[in-house]
Amino acid sequence: MLQALRTKELPKIEEVMLTFIQDHTSNQQLAESMAYSVKAGGKRIRPLIVLATTASFNEQIDVNTYHVAAALEMIHTYSLIHDDLPAMDDDDLRRGKPTNHIVYGEALAILAGDGLLTGAFQLLSETSLEAKKQVSLLQLLAKSAGSEGMVAGQAGDITAEKKQVSLEELVAIHRGKTGALLTYGFVAGGILANQTDYVMEQLQKLGQHVGLAFQIRDDLLDIVGNAEELGKNVGQDAKLEKSTYPSLLGLSGAKEALQSELNQALAVVDELKEVEVFDSGLFQELITLFEL
Repeated sequence: MLQALRTKELPKIEEVMLTFIQDHTSNQQLAESMAYSVKAGGKRIRPLIVLATTASFNEQIDVNTYHVAAALEMIHTYSLIHDDLPAMDDDDLRRGKPTNHIVYGEALAILAGDGLLTGAFQLLSETSLEAKKQVSLLQLLAKSAGSEGMVAGQAGDITAEKKQVSLEELVAIHRGKTGALLTYGFVAGGILANQTDYVMEQLQKLGQHVGLAFQIRDDLLDIVGNAEELGKNVGQDAKLEKSTYPSLLGLSGAKEALQSELNQALAVVDELKEVEVFDSGLFQELITLFEL
């Protein structure tokens, strides 16, 4: 089921992003830089979550769904461009290709990220959704991406470099840095599917567990993975002396923490089975994507 969404629907998300860049960017070099990072691909986990959540509640996937999912992926792509900059993680490989600033220079890479960030909100504002639903999605995306969510987590991640933080502090950092946008994918899908307050609370919990699982897995792969498979350099966390789950818990402890988050995510899915119109299969498949 999930594979069908990947093969049939995800290409439409990329088409929406590239068409938006082409139609709404007046500087050609800027457009090329923005499109370069979008075309670099990736697993498209965040838009896949939007699609899977919408479909799980038997809601039709349409052009509005594509736009919501594309806006989320544009935010994620901007964050990767900025993460790779010399002032941040100083990386030269992303999704198996040279990072944006290596190809286009730092200034244009920064502006490409800015263009994707602001363009995401423009794209989302141009859906034909009813006003209340559209405003909810816009407000939630701003909160998830900004100084209460991802940006706050990134700031925490930077200030925690070369320090030993507690597990509680590390969880708080990554609920923002990684978890906020992943959680948005679940909640946005729930909004699109007109779900109840109870379901929205469960989707929020699910996103938080999946977000932490994603980050723990990423921390582990930076140690046990390889650049060819991951499409990015490994060993970067140690190089930057970042606070990570393996550095705090050890490899075995981090693996246990990952499994714990996945188990808790599956428990939330079990709770959602009580909802009258809900297909748990897509969520169960999604959760396997975060296994090591």
